[in-house]
Amino acid sequence: MDHHCPWVNNCVGENNQKYFVLFTFYIAGMSLHSLFLCIQQFATCVRQEWKECSTFSPPATVVLLLFLAFEALLFAIFTVVMLGTQLQAIWNDETGIEQLKKEEARWVRNSRWKSIQAVFGRFSIAWFSPFTSPPKGKTKQDSYLYSV
Repeated sequence: MDHHCPWVNNCVGENNQKYFVLFTFYIAGMSLHSLFLCIQQFATCVRQEWKECSTFSPPATVVLLLFLAFEALLFAIFTVVMLGTQLQAIWNDETGIEQLKKEEARWVRNSRWKSIQAVFGRFSIAWFSPFTSPPKGKTKQDSYLYSV
């Protein structure tokens, strides 16, 4: 197990890390897209001098756009940081808990490319699809492979 995520109400670990990484990737992307749309809408309203810009009054439109932009920015920052920590954990072949404890590796670390492939599989467009299964990891029968 890497950590428990209250967003998905589940533990994130070896068997579902691909889905969690994709979840944070897509939420970050949607947040950045929402922020872009807010800025674009605000620029359009200013260019048109607030004529037929919104069904709300200009002050209400500004308040709503600022609120949405602030929310999108917060979500983008939060999810980009989570995505970065997950990718760093995959890249370094260690869990978040191992990073926090600063434990020395008692196992042979995979190369960075092998670590990425262990989570996402062989490189293909399927890396970005949550509908494809990640490669099968260690099973309960292979539990002797884990260091304790």
